[in-house]
Amino acid sequence: MIDLDALPHLPGCYLYLDEDGVVLYVGKAKDLKKRVSSYFQKKDHDPKTASLVQAARGLDFIVTNTEVEALLLENTLIKKHWPRYNILLKDSKRYACIHLTGDKFPRIRISRKNTGEGEFFGPFVSAKERDYIFEVVRKTFQLRTCKKMPVRACLRYHIGVCSGPCIGSISMEEYGEKAKRATSVLKGNIRELIESMGIEMKELASRQQFEQALELRDEITALESLQEKQNMERQKKHDEDILNYIVRDDTVYLMLFKVYKGTLENKQDYVFAFGQEFLEEFLVQYYSENDPPEELIVPESLEESLIEFLAHVKGKKVKVTVPKQGEKKELLDLVLKNVEIGFFGDRKKIEALQSKLSLPKLPNVIECFDISHLSGTATVGSMVQFRGGRPDKHNYRRFKIESVEGIDDFASIAEVVRRRYSRLLEEKHDMPDLIIIDGGKGQLSSAFQELRKLKLRVPIISIAKREEEIYVPGLKSPLPIKNDEKASLFVQEIRDEAHRFAINYNRLLRQKSLIPKS
Repeated sequence: MIDLDALPHLPGCYLYLDEDGVVLYVGKAKDLKKRVSSYFQKKDHDPKTASLVQAARGLDFIVTNTEVEALLLENTLIKKHWPRYNILLKDSKRYACIHLTGDKFPRIRISRKNTGEGEFFGPFVSAKERDYIFEVVRKTFQLRTCKKMPVRACLRYHIGVCSGPCIGSISMEEYGEKAKRATSVLKGNIRELIESMGIEMKELASRQQFEQALELRDEITALESLQEKQNMERQKKHDEDILNYIVRDDTVYLMLFKVYKGTLENKQDYVFAFGQEFLEEFLVQYYSENDPPEELIVPESLEESLIEFLAHVKGKKVKVTVPKQGEKKELLDLVLKNVEIGFFGDRKKIEALQSKLSLPKLPNVIECFDISHLSGTATVGSMVQFRGGRPDKHNYRRFKIESVEGIDDFASIAEVVRRRYSRLLEEKHDMPDLIIIDGGKGQLSSAFQELRKLKLRVPIISIAKREEEIYVPGLKSPLPIKNDEKASLFVQEIRDEAHRFAINYNRLLRQKSLIPKS
């Protein structure tokens, strides 16, 4: 029972609970009583909020001194409870960083994690661009890449791409200077570094230290080449984040451009359910994990408490700009254009599939299953999820078949479907909008029977190889969809990804089985 009378007119965080006391949603408020009461006074909620109000059976709250404190607490509580109605922020891709370790002689490496000692640079959207920068920096400053320094010089030292700290060919001070220069480049300060190195090169030449001067000249040449490769240059002395979004069908499609000292570093895109305070919720979660920029360019004004929160995380003031004209407005429009192109090109595929399958709603979340084995051994199942027309790899799942002996794709499909959706039911998670089975009528029938046993009414189809025929339960013949139509090509794309994922898992299990047990 939710007791609104117990709520004070003070800032703080509120937690909606289900009948078992599990936290469903965490929110913050300037006035707890007014904010929570609005949930039950308002009638025209968006679907997500309406579902929350219907599911909530209890309420807890924590009072804070200020709204900024409430924002900080809200983020802590979300990370602790992972409530199903909050945005559980997941980047649509996991990009790699360049990592300069905190060792005595720092090592340069590619890393998909950004935790640990040392400095991380990125993440980089383009693997090609990341690898190019990595190679230029590594070779230019002759930084080591080995996990443990060997006792003898390796091939990299002999071909001139490592300075050989392992054999004492460079002092710690000299190596540290190279690491500092590498850090400067990776932070985007190429122009300033080239200028200072040019001055140093002339000084070395004047002292007739020609070997060191030539080494600096080669480094400068490499950095000038790297500088020319950077694009979208703008004469700025600080970093900016540019954010824009589109709300459509109760879904938020959001894109963030990160610009460091005038250079577009990367872009990140997100898809999540619309809520009344989605922008604030997004910004709090994102910037609790990422350093806020000097300037944040957004399409609408932010509350002062949120700006104070950003300053608190940054350690100094963050400028928030809502441009109406000029260059910054053009950048904001550019991000919006990228949202349109990036997300709604995919939307056309989804709409085409909805039309061809006569689905009652857009299949925004699609899950596809495949079975893989080698002559009846190492049988595995895979499930991939597409969200908004794109792979959502965070929600991929792998299954080692447990109840089937030998080759029986029908029984294997039945097992993985049963395990997947009985678990979703148990954990009270949302079901997908469409299920795809890799196979013909037999595999489809097996999966459909499992859904019926679970009393689930989720649209399900299968796609048979060779002719790429699409089947639905209850019809003997495939649907009249040509295999080169947009809808069929989209189903094939999803099926191929499930097939790739299953084969990789099958290969992994076979490799493990070949490793002798100690």
